[in-house]
Amino acid sequence: MSAASKVPVRVGGRELTLSNLDKVLYPEFGFTKAEVIDYYSRIAPVLLPHLAGRPLTVKRYPNGVDGMSFFEKNAPEHTPGWVRRARLPVPGSTKDRETIDFAVLDDLPGLVYYANLAALELHVPQWRVDDDGRALPPDTLVFDLDPGPPATIVECCAVALRLREVLADDGLEARPKTSGSKGMQLYAAWDCREEPSAYAKRLAQVLAKEHPGQVVSVMAKKLRPGKVFIDWSQNNPAKTTVAPYSLRARARPTVSTPLLWEEVESCGSPEDLVFTSSDVLARVEEHGDLFHEA
Repeated sequence: MSAASKVPVRVGGRELTLSNLDKVLYPEFGFTKAEVIDYYSRIAPVLLPHLAGRPLTVKRYPNGVDGMSFFEKNAPEHTPGWVRRARLPVPGSTKDRETIDFAVLDDLPGLVYYANLAALELHVPQWRVDDDGRALPPDTLVFDLDPGPPATIVECCAVALRLREVLADDGLEARPKTSGSKGMQLYAAWDCREEPSAYAKRLAQVLAKEHPGQVVSVMAKKLRPGKVFIDWSQNNPAKTTVAPYSLRARARPTVSTPLLWEEVESCGSPEDLVFTSSDVLARVEEHGDLFHEA
């Protein structure tokens, strides 16, 4: 790497070296690494509260969305010492590790550091760690609505509206967002009334029984064409879900975007709920953080 391709910057009082800023990471859109870093820097005020305290898993695309990619849980060896880490057990790790040193992004310098690594996608669990890095009980419930073609996010919206009613009956307020890919997710603050996966599974099964032509609650692919799979298993403590405001590695720099319920109710086409980075920055300017808990 030539010296010219490295740019020293100061972010939030930290010294960082950015590299290959003109590298195109979204070829179809001509979206560069510099633009990825710019997006994450500008969205940080609403993104960071949803990352704070949560062990981070990233999906990195060093050669862009059309190149090879890899998930990374362990903070890289070259991670600056000022990036917070939490050493956590990972039973059943595919790499035979008993623990992993996760990064925990609480500030802008850490976010920029990861954006410079072409960590396009940011994924977090439904629980946080305390100040000593110990896992806390889950504080969030999530339902991942995944459409089986030819179903689309339009069908997901219909299921989301029914799921909102069921959750409201249990005193839980649902918040919708797009996945930034083809589906969507519903979140609710969780009070640990029971094991979250068991609760989410039960609700998914109820909806699948009530609407067998629209909803499926099991992962079997042969059952999913034309239906919406309610993936309740995302509540497993070992699993992560794409964070609100994270970019996705699609042809366009789409974002997992918090929604107004009015948008869910009126969705008539998949394109109605596709938002790129510039769209999302404009939405935040207009609405603030739609995913902010009341």
